[in-house]
Amino acid sequence: MNNAVKKVVVLGGGTAGWMAAALLKKVLAGAIDIELVESEDIGTVGVGEATIPPIRLFNNVMGINEAEFLRETKATIKLAIKFDNWRVPGEGYFHTFGAPGKSLAFCHFHHLWLRARQHGDKTDLWQYDLNYLCAMAGKFAPINAKDSILELPYAYHFDAGLYARYLRKLSEQMGVTRHEGKVQQVFQHPNGDIKCLVLEDGRELSGDLFIDCSGFRGLLIQDKLNAGYDDWSHFLPCDRAVAVPSERFEKTLPYTRSIAHSAGWQWRIPLQHRNGNGLVYSSAHYSDQQAADLLLTNLDSKAVADPKFLRFKTGRRRQQWQRNVVAVGLSSGFLEPLESTSIHLIQSAVVRLIQLFPHNGICQSAINEYNKQSQLEFEQIRDFLILHYHVNERSDSQFWRDMQQLAIPDSLRQKMAIFADNGQLFREQNDLFLESSWLQVMLGQGIEPKDYHPIASNFSIEKLREMLANIQAIKQEPLSKLPDHDTYIQTMISRG
Repeated sequence: MNNAVKKVVVLGGGTAGWMAAALLKKVLAGAIDIELVESEDIGTVGVGEATIPPIRLFNNVMGINEAEFLRETKATIKLAIKFDNWRVPGEGYFHTFGAPGKSLAFCHFHHLWLRARQHGDKTDLWQYDLNYLCAMAGKFAPINAKDSILELPYAYHFDAGLYARYLRKLSEQMGVTRHEGKVQQVFQHPNGDIKCLVLEDGRELSGDLFIDCSGFRGLLIQDKLNAGYDDWSHFLPCDRAVAVPSERFEKTLPYTRSIAHSAGWQWRIPLQHRNGNGLVYSSAHYSDQQAADLLLTNLDSKAVADPKFLRFKTGRRRQQWQRNVVAVGLSSGFLEPLESTSIHLIQSAVVRLIQLFPHNGICQSAINEYNKQSQLEFEQIRDFLILHYHVNERSDSQFWRDMQQLAIPDSLRQKMAIFADNGQLFREQNDLFLESSWLQVMLGQGIEPKDYHPIASNFSIEKLREMLANIQAIKQEPLSKLPDHDTYIQTMISRG
């Protein structure tokens, strides 16, 4: 019997719903019909404004022109995240999208740097990172590098609401049907699959596959299918956020800022028309009013709206694909936006669904593989976030002292141990974060390797210093040719 998926119904709009509808329609084209239901009366969380480089792949697949995208979403360029006060108050470091130096076969660059450090060199690792140099200089333009040493990976800051609106326009042009309304009832087949959604005005939306983008509630995946939830609050105890937009700076920085406070952290995200600001915090340590006051007194520009509060439980939906329902976005789980992974998790969920998309019927083996991959992805990102909190030397608050005593996952403990012993980093299969990301955060949080790879000893100290100086000079060379970040943005958005 042919049970091919011919019609997909997306419950919920926002970034998650429209990314799902747009990419599925773009890739599967005439093979499926897509209908999306959303209500203007139901707000979206809408605080996810910082992204990571894979968003450019999504836009490229969609055929999106970058100049048009920058105009439509009020976007700016993101080269890195700057972490302030995370190891100790008053100190900062960068996690960039680039990689320091240039690695050798079987030996990452940082082993050369570590050996030079042991022989008295005081040069900061980030001085060999082009993303860092451009971020500090406030410069940007894409570099078509023939040599990987001059690669300049980048992502965007953008208005998530405007991005969803832009994707809606593209989706409807491709034939996605949008329904305005609220879901009043959900009917199931005798086997438990979702049969149809019934809107308040009586309209029925039936489908073969449903994508649940209904937010934290999980109207289909949880309320109807009871997929369960893995609560990770014991690893990441922050459970609240407060967000507020403020006036834009005269000069937009090409990086996100993450500023640690006594029981949480604050984000600052520069857009063309405003700044995005928020505070992620633990309700066991701050009241909502304390959090709002702390945020409002630490803005770099005047607030232009009232604070908006968000409650969450860190973790993941135990089965993100169950029966004929796939959870995407907040309905699939939540990891705080410390490393700007929220929008990426939407993207990766949709890509994974496309890779495993049913042909002549939904099969359990595909569901199992989808759930296995999504679990691993969430766990790897979880470990990376825990690293920021756990490895700290702060003694100024109980929150940070508690994080030092955290019982961390074995997977993270092993990664930290081997790096501390000999500087080795191994990327797990499909880990979102490259070795250079783990390197920067581990060093930034204060883990200093005791040793380095023996390949680094193949050079005399004089030769090693000469190599490092040459690499540093090569990394510095493009800076004089790049425009200011704001100049680049203005040039792009003025294009026809």
